[in-house]
Amino acid sequence: MTQTQPLAPIPTRGAQLVDFIAAAEGRAYPPEVLDAARKAFVDYLGVTLGAMQDAPVRAVSAAIRDWNAPGKATVFHSYTTAPALAALVNGTATHSQDYDDTHPLGAGHPSGPVWSATLAMAQELGLSGGAMIGAYITGYEVMAKLGNGGPNGVGRALQRNGFHPTSVVGRAGAAASTAVLLGLTPHQTGSALGNAATTMGGLVGSFGTHSKPFHAGKAAMDGIMAAQYAAHGYEAAQTLYEIKGGWLSALIQDASGEIPTLDDFGTRWEILGNGFKLFASCRATHASTETARSLADKVKGRAIRSVHVRTHGHALVTAGKGKPVTPLEGKFSIPFCVAMGLSGRHLLPSDFVEATLQEAPIMALIDRITVQPVVGQSPAEAHVEVVMEDGEVLKATTKILKGHPDNPLSWDELRHKFEAMVSPLHSAADVDALYEAARSIDTPEALAQVMRIAGPQQ
Repeated sequence: MTQTQPLAPIPTRGAQLVDFIAAAEGRAYPPEVLDAARKAFVDYLGVTLGAMQDAPVRAVSAAIRDWNAPGKATVFHSYTTAPALAALVNGTATHSQDYDDTHPLGAGHPSGPVWSATLAMAQELGLSGGAMIGAYITGYEVMAKLGNGGPNGVGRALQRNGFHPTSVVGRAGAAASTAVLLGLTPHQTGSALGNAATTMGGLVGSFGTHSKPFHAGKAAMDGIMAAQYAAHGYEAAQTLYEIKGGWLSALIQDASGEIPTLDDFGTRWEILGNGFKLFASCRATHASTETARSLADKVKGRAIRSVHVRTHGHALVTAGKGKPVTPLEGKFSIPFCVAMGLSGRHLLPSDFVEATLQEAPIMALIDRITVQPVVGQSPAEAHVEVVMEDGEVLKATTKILKGHPDNPLSWDELRHKFEAMVSPLHSAADVDALYEAARSIDTPEALAQVMRIAGPQQ
């Protein structure tokens, strides 16, 4: 009789997450992965600093300052406080203008939750940028793997069910990065992830209000708290990341999302597919906007009869607002963004203001724009047809929008965006110094240089 070897146990999803997080300290990251993390920090720093005086950020920051909580973590340009609270304010700022990075396959906006948590906890612990970068990559990968899958995956299913992926899986990413910095044991890490899972939420119905950027800040805050509680012995459920009985079945009750594997941790790096924005609006508007902008010179000064936009099948779930009544709503309106694109606007944060809503030509054009979602069309692709009053028909197509990982921003393009956000706040010399320090954030003195310029103001 032939004896057979017992089958190896199939790893649970929770165990796969814990094992990946626990191995972070000794992991050697490929150079391209480290470079992607540096790019993410440059973008994070630029969009966060540029939004620190936005209305939602001022409100959150004022409330946190009233708490007078001691700590070593910095709220940019302002004060120091406890790490969870600094991460809440900074993460809210990161997402305030909807100008922050995106995971194109559905996990949302990674750097608001993950970089905010990583930075705040590293400051509290007196750690260097070198420690931060590995923790950030770990948190990014956890967040991205959990929300992965593209149009039929978990992140898009969350959105169809009314939940914001940034707010949901961002908590797990922030908890993972914090667990790395705190040096949690595997059991403590499992509790940190469980604590994060039981706080998951954030509603798509909040899009177009101050509550959407709050999702990113609160995910950063809750991730830190989840890991800190676990470090002090707080026990949480260790089974909430399985396919049944945890957050997946609770939030996606129609079971519509195709759940991707976690087997490729450390072999397929999600951060290499990070996306950066050139427009300060919902990512679902970008391909249509870029296509419309390519026609701006041809339609300038001419009367338009109608505009037809073909975009991806999921676009109207998050960017389906018709005629916006506030600048924030405009960020989630494909017709509004297309109308601005055809008018030659660059869709910078300065374009999403009340004055734009008062421009009669733009607002009148919205009524002549129809948007057709096309099932199966790539989210990076759009087609725009403009019929002029004189009968001429203009057509344009974007196959892969700029900033997508298959059409990425160069370092020079990213620097241009960074400078546009930070130059109104600092001298040219300080902007240069900030950029260089951010680009090399994992070197010994870089974090101190960032905080010398962007830290509490004297």
